Amino acid sequence: MKEQPKNKILKIILGIAAIALLATICSILIFMNSNNKNRDEKELAYDELLVQIKENKIEKIEMTVGSTTLKVKQRDVEEEKTTIIPNTQAFVEYMQEEIINNGNELEFNQVQPNILLKIADVLFSLLPTIMIVALFIVILKMQGLGDKGKVYGDEGNTTNITFNDVAGLEEEKTEMIEIVEFLKNPKKFNDMGAKIPRGILLCGKPGTGKTLIAKAIAGEAGVPFISMSGSEFIEMFAGLGASRVRKLFEKAKKISPCIIFIDEIDAIGSRRTSGNGAETENNQTLNQLLVEMDGFETNETVIVLAATNRPEMLDKALLRPGRFDRQITVAAPDVRGREEILKIHAKDKKIAPDVSLKSIADDTAGFTGAELANVLNEAAIIATINKHSEIEKSDIDEAVKKVTVGLEKHSRVISDKDKKLTAYHEAGHAIVSKFLSTQLDVKEVSIIPRGLAGGYTMYKTDEDKYYISKTEMEEKLIALLGGRAAEKVALNDISTGASNDIEVATQIAKDMVTVYGMSDKIGPISLKHEEPYEPQPFGEELEDQVGKEVKEMIETAYVKAQQILLANMDKLHAIAQRLLEKEIISSEEFENFF
Repeated sequence: MKEQPKNKILKIILGIAAIALLATICSILIFMNSNNKNRDEKELAYDELLVQIKENKIEKIEMTVGSTTLKVKQRDVEEEKTTIIPNTQAFVEYMQEEIINNGNELEFNQVQPNILLKIADVLFSLLPTIMIVALFIVILKMQGLGDKGKVYGDEGNTTNITFNDVAGLEEEKTEMIEIVEFLKNPKKFNDMGAKIPRGILLCGKPGTGKTLIAKAIAGEAGVPFISMSGSEFIEMFAGLGASRVRKLFEKAKKISPCIIFIDEIDAIGSRRTSGNGAETENNQTLNQLLVEMDGFETNETVIVLAATNRPEMLDKALLRPGRFDRQITVAAPDVRGREEILKIHAKDKKIAPDVSLKSIADDTAGFTGAELANVLNEAAIIATINKHSEIEKSDIDEAVKKVTVGLEKHSRVISDKDKKLTAYHEAGHAIVSKFLSTQLDVKEVSIIPRGLAGGYTMYKTDEDKYYISKTEMEEKLIALLGGRAAEKVALNDISTGASNDIEVATQIAKDMVTVYGMSDKIGPISLKHEEPYEPQPFGEELEDQVGKEVKEMIETAYVKAQQILLANMDKLHAIAQRLLEKEIISSEEFENFF
């Protein structure tokens, strides 16, 4: 939504006032600093001035009308001095008496003040008032909701996004269409005795389309839609978060039926604590949100829609029925959903006829909608750089690698020793995976550095997995340690290149024992810690046993990886040698070795 003109004018005025205030303060400081340097030397006391006038030691006095400061020129002294007088009228009468009646020969002039100095004096006198007014305006600006809560569907403005722009989320759209119908025709539901849902919480990892669905509702509903981020409720002043919540719901009630959308609600909805400072402010904001959601009148058609990728952090009071009645998990799309998403993002791009969106969808299992959009955008950039008239399959393959692995770095200088080590490392991953039935087929092996990796092994993904078996996880450990095992059996040395593989493998083994209950010795017990300082009910002995189990799983996988490679040493040497020659091996070339 475009910023209102009055707010632009207010910002300009505040900016000018701030600059003027800063300039005035700087000028005053400079003036005071320069004025204070020789003040004692340049000042002449008023009593001393009167004495010197009597003694005819003063040659000239200049007095500015309206000022209490005099410029005094003494006889036989080159430098002028200043004197502050207590009463201007009394001094003028005194000088007239001295010059006219007593015949004093000094020169006494009264001059009109400089207009610029007069303005500066006025500004200086008004400076405290200007500062107070500016501070008052800033506080007023921060106190209210202001324009931070964007209103769509009111006064003709809209998000220009509808459900036609949302793909791969059919069930979620169906759920949202019910809400839109309720808002458009609440009487039909009320006659049946149905109550309007108070709130809907959209959960899911980043990029799955939570905010996109909310924008689509704004475009479809035909009712006002107030959008606000969770972080916008919190400001530097205490109490403003709760105040903003109140004002947001007051605004919504006035224009109901309407929808309130709070993005990243975990910023204000996280579990309440007994802490002080900022935590207390967050608690007050959350408490106000709980009160407002529970305090809707039955005739108020206001629905709160919220999105988060960390639902486990939210306070339980926020998730109970009567507040967020529905919780919808927005998962990563399946293969059919990915194809539909790719079709939407491909509409405004020139794609070669031989490019299959279905093939891209097959190769991008686990990608979210945002990642798929990024792949096509990167492919368009790569095609432009390569001077292709259309986006070709090679451009998309390169884009997938760039998004998943990182940017290719041909310019990096690598020693022959490091190249050899990388070749055996990646060959080890590929060969070990080949002999594990649950692991994916190799798509490409490369020793060209990408991102932080010195090389990579890519696998084909042709199906979406929702559950992973114990056998698959055990074989995943073996595949991950294949690179380290190859270094050991082929070069009789190991390197730091396997650090990430070891980290991932250790986490998988730890989850198998503590989360999924896949350890035969410990059994189906969840040892997952929800809180960092949560007391452990199973004692230190079980914790020690968990460590031993994880270590045993890693060691077993490492031994099996070495056994597979020792049985295929000829292929390990051959593939590593081919990598040193060509740097990249395709899936067809890799299969030819077997």
